[in-house]
Amino acid sequence: MDLQKAFQFLIDLKFNNNRPWFNDNKDRYLSAKNDFDTFIESLIVLLKKQDKSIDVSSAKECVFRIYRDARFSKNKEPYKTNFGAFISKGGRKSAYAGYYIHLEPDNSFMGGGIYQPTPALLKSIRTQIFENSDEYKGILEQKDFKKQFPVLHGEKLKMAPKGFPKDFEEIDLLKNKHFVVSKKIENEIWLEGDPLNTILKSYKMQQQFNEFLNRVVEKEVS
Repeated sequence: MDLQKAFQFLIDLKFNNNRPWFNDNKDRYLSAKNDFDTFIESLIVLLKKQDKSIDVSSAKECVFRIYRDARFSKNKEPYKTNFGAFISKGGRKSAYAGYYIHLEPDNSFMGGGIYQPTPALLKSIRTQIFENSDEYKGILEQKDFKKQFPVLHGEKLKMAPKGFPKDFEEIDLLKNKHFVVSKKIENEIWLEGDPLNTILKSYKMQQQFNEFLNRVVEKEVS
């Protein structure tokens, strides 16, 4: 699957992140986005064979807009310099743990989980970990998983979260504010390798992690 045009467009956009250039290159953008969308739809088909909870079928349900909301940001550049997608039950806007893919020259990565859960969901996730700490720790320390995803990313509390005993032996597992893993993807994978197969193998290692989190989400949304 050829993502060369998407890759080159993002490189050029990084150095020309302004509306006049983007408008002059709108056809290039649409062609690059179409290639990325096609890749994501191929990924969805294969991922659904691994993870039966995935219920989306189109890139439209999963791919994020390239346009930035810069109203409250010091960075006023109008466009993201990546193509990104989140594949999960319900698509990119759902609360379910899922699979993220980020295409950006020199800064590509894949992974997933749950980013910025609501306060209620965050408390429920922590409760599930508290009540099933051996199972959760076993997932994180499973050899293949740990090789792919050695750490959870994002902010952590310095102290024990409110409502949980400070002397809990695995209290550090409850301090995460996000439950997200990621792995870098080298440029060569996109341009010369087999990105679909590479990503699917890593997602297979992530599936049990997502399933643990989604047991909580399922209760919250039902």
